[in-house]
Amino acid sequence: MNAIISASDLAKDLDSDPPVLLDVRWQLTAAKAAGEPPFDGRAAYEAGHLPGAVYVDLDRELASAPGEGGRHPLPDLARFGAAMRRAGVSAGTPVVVYDGGQGWAAARAWWLLRWTGHPDVRVLDGGLPSWEGSLERSVPAPAEGDFVPEPGATGLLDADAAAALARSGVLLDARAGERYRGEVEPIDPVAGHIPGAVSAPTTENVGPDGCFLPAGELRARFGALGVREGSRVGVYCGSGVSAAHEVLALAAAGIPAELYVGSWSEWSSNPARPVAVGLDPQ
Repeated sequence: MNAIISASDLAKDLDSDPPVLLDVRWQLTAAKAAGEPPFDGRAAYEAGHLPGAVYVDLDRELASAPGEGGRHPLPDLARFGAAMRRAGVSAGTPVVVYDGGQGWAAARAWWLLRWTGHPDVRVLDGGLPSWEGSLERSVPAPAEGDFVPEPGATGLLDADAAAALARSGVLLDARAGERYRGEVEPIDPVAGHIPGAVSAPTTENVGPDGCFLPAGELRARFGALGVREGSRVGVYCGSGVSAAHEVLALAAAGIPAELYVGSWSEWSSNPARPVAVGLDPQ
C-alpha cells in the first residue's frame, strides 16, 4: 500500500468512502527564541481545515514531555490511543494525516499509527497547500473509534541500536547539512552528528511544490547515500519528527527503515556519547 495519497485521490475518497482525517499542524518552537509567539496549531485548524478533519496535538498527543528521552519522546500509549479513538480512528478504518505542508508532523502521526499496528495510514502529499477543495471551520464530533495501539517489535531504534546501525548498516541524519557538520546548533546542547551517520537532509526528499519526489528518484537518492537492496536503514533527526518524514520517503521508495525517536536531542544530552563533526561520517 502506498504510504502517501494525492489531494485529487483524497477528494475522490471523501466523495465515496471517507477515511478518518487527522490534522496535525505543527512547527518547531524556535520562534520563541526570537521573542515571537509559538505556532498555534489548534488556532490554525479552527481557522479552516479539511472537511471532517480532527485536530491532533503533536506535542501533547504524539509525544511525551521533553526529558532524558529527547525533545519529543514516544507518547504515553494510553494517551495516544485515547487521542486516536477520540478522533474516530478504528483498526479497520483508513486514516489520512496532513499538516501545513512541511510533512514532518503528519509523518510523525503516520509512523506512530503504523508502529502501533494500524494497517491503513497515508499522508496527504504536499499537505494542506495541495488541497484545492473547500475548507470548513466547524469542529466535528466523530463516533468513538476502537483503535488500541500495540507497539511493533521492529521499526524503533534506541541510542545504542542507532550507534550499532551506523557501523553495520546505513544510519541517515535527516537534519540540515550545517547541523550535521556541526557548524551550527540552534536547539540542542552539542553540535555534530552520530559517528558513522550519513547526511541526508529530509528537505531533499521533496520538490519545489512540497510533494515527494517520484519513487524512482527517491530510490536513486537513497542509493547514492549508500542504501542497497537488503540494507538495514535507520533515520534520526533532532527529535524524531523530521526523521519520520524521511522514513515515509523511504517507504514511498519501497525501502523499510527504522526510526531513532530520541534522535540528536537525546544523543547529545549525554556527554559520554561520541560526536563527529564535518562532512566525514566518522
